[in-house]
Amino acid sequence: MNTAIVVGGGIIGASTAYSLARGGVETLLIDREDDGRATAAGAGIISPPTSSRTADDTWFTFAIEAVEYYSELIDRLESAGYETGYASRGLLAVAADDDEIASFEEAIERIDDRQERLGVPAPGSIEQLSTASARDRFPPLAETHRAFFYDGGARVDGRLLTRALRRAGTDLGLETVSASAEHIDPDPEVEVETADGERYQADAVVIAGGAWSATFGDQLGIEIPVEPERGQIIHLDCEYETADWPVVKGFRGHYIVPWADGRVAFGATRESDAGFDSEPTAGGIHEVLEEGLRIAPGLADAHLKEIRVGLRPTSADRLPILGMPAEIENVYLATGHGATGLQLGPYSGKCIADLVQGNEPEAEILPFSPDRF
Repeated sequence: MNTAIVVGGGIIGASTAYSLARGGVETLLIDREDDGRATAAGAGIISPPTSSRTADDTWFTFAIEAVEYYSELIDRLESAGYETGYASRGLLAVAADDDEIASFEEAIERIDDRQERLGVPAPGSIEQLSTASARDRFPPLAETHRAFFYDGGARVDGRLLTRALRRAGTDLGLETVSASAEHIDPDPEVEVETADGERYQADAVVIAGGAWSATFGDQLGIEIPVEPERGQIIHLDCEYETADWPVVKGFRGHYIVPWADGRVAFGATRESDAGFDSEPTAGGIHEVLEEGLRIAPGLADAHLKEIRVGLRPTSADRLPILGMPAEIENVYLATGHGATGLQLGPYSGKCIADLVQGNEPEAEILPFSPDRF
């Protein structure tokens, strides 16, 4: 392929476009910069070995490869002078009350099983901690019943990384159009028409439209089973020195992500019935604050800085959708990552770019094929 169009400029679209441009493909990125884009709101936790997913090893293996690619990508971007918002400070998992102890023990068993079968995480990378030791790493923490620290956990600012990928792509020849892609016609040559009537042709198109990806399914005659899942996240401003704090996760599906500027994020709701409503709600904010302060009551005096809302693109089986549907040529899908878009997105984009260029991806992505539905 000599030319390609990428529809959608979130983390996956940006990574795809960057990877294509880096491979010498003349690439156009079309992005309408929607409110509610998951990339802009996401917490950016990178820690597959501590994942609570209990499905087969397909997702886990891909996620581990995605983390390995992160190291390569971040080094390349930062050495070229791009700011990525990436930091490896570890992850602290805590059982803050008796009800969470069983889940904590299940997590340890799951980690031990993966370590024995797959060699990940590395021996010695998980350390069980006392309450005092856990508080040494994260001072506002509640008295914990159990805690472990994973030294390979990391965080990334999705806004900064996406900007870095797009700027790096631009320096490699990537062109970007701020517009809404309304129609895709794959025959005889791929053509994308935008809302303002402009038409763009290419050898291939990649649909990386996040929660909005399914809108192209009917016009292409294929199923793209992706729906939005709303996540509400609260950012606080505190007086602590937070740069070296780890990510903190409890066992009720919530988390705390610290940043280098005294900013701490509490997240997040998982709302599958909100549609495309990207406005925060009183109930959602209450849930997130209540859970965040249960885990870290020492942040009760922090100031409210910002509320972010993202619409996660969640597939029917909660696995990514990656590849070219059998029914149609030169149209590729890169969507459906749900809450793991920032964790898997850069690698997913690289894998799709490899496919577009006629190369075999490093990863085994057949289990994520659009044809599985």
